[in-house]
Amino acid sequence: MTRCPYAPIPYIGTTLLWAVVLAVVFWTWKRSEGTLSIHSITTQRREAFYWATVFATFALGTAVGDLTATSLNMGYLPSGIFFLVLFLLPAPAWLRFGLNGVVAFWMSYILTRPLGASFSDYIGKPSNITGINFGNGPTALLFAVATIFAASYLAVARPDIQSVSMAKR
Repeated sequence: MTRCPYAPIPYIGTTLLWAVVLAVVFWTWKRSEGTLSIHSITTQRREAFYWATVFATFALGTAVGDLTATSLNMGYLPSGIFFLVLFLLPAPAWLRFGLNGVVAFWMSYILTRPLGASFSDYIGKPSNITGINFGNGPTALLFAVATIFAASYLAVARPDIQSVSMAKR
């Protein structure tokens, strides 16, 4: 049984723990606010629920990515591909089969965490544990530079800003 190197809890345990935490956050948020839509985050309480969700998804994503890669022996690259496929599924389910848009968003959002963790581990980890051995530090630097570049582009080009007419829908 593969365990988290920082705590004596198997990856299945941390995965289940953070899945329950995330479910409780979503349940409490929906019960309290009546919606989980990110377009309705207009109060401090809703923003607090959002950040609690972000925290839980980061922890869950790391745990489930490690679970598939190590405990289930998939390796980091196959885990990344697996999560990429899962990440893409909510879009056609929403477009073609009527999946609720908020549910589709959160499904994809949650899956970005193990997706990113799996590919990051694939790039950074040693080859004896299915990585390509670029190193954790250089991998973190590479992703930091990519994130800064993407955030700078968004700050300047502003393609993510909705018009007033779009925001009122």
